[in-house]
Amino acid sequence: MTVTTRALAAADRPVWEALFAGYAAFYKVEQTAQMRETVFGWLMDTTHSSMCIVAEDTSGTVIGFTHYRPFTSQLRALTNCFLDDLFVAPAARGYGAAQALIDAVKVVAETNGWGVVRWITAENNYRARAVYDTLADRTPWVTYDIKL
Repeated sequence: MTVTTRALAAADRPVWEALFAGYAAFYKVEQTAQMRETVFGWLMDTTHSSMCIVAEDTSGTVIGFTHYRPFTSQLRALTNCFLDDLFVAPAARGYGAAQALIDAVKVVAETNGWGVVRWITAENNYRARAVYDTLADRTPWVTYDIKL
């Protein structure tokens, strides 16, 4: 299967919603239609920092997505890229979609002169980590959350 990538388009909404719901279910996050409405609105708003790239199979069917955004590093005095979410339809896994999506974000980051592409994943997301370990260096950082 040949995988190509491109920016999310308004017409992609139904398939993006289905994939995003699958992503939320994978991480056991309850999600509502209103939440998806909000996120899709951000992705379509050219003034919002959130962006999305989709992956398509040979027939042009959207099989995955990644959300990303710039973030600043005051310590290094530069802008970086945070890859927030990445999801590939289960039936399309193993054909290079995840790598194609990350590569596409990398091109955006390089084009914008950003310093690094960073992301996190669950410790037990072994299949994704096997891919990520071939594409990037795992960092020693530990993350913390304060729920508000």
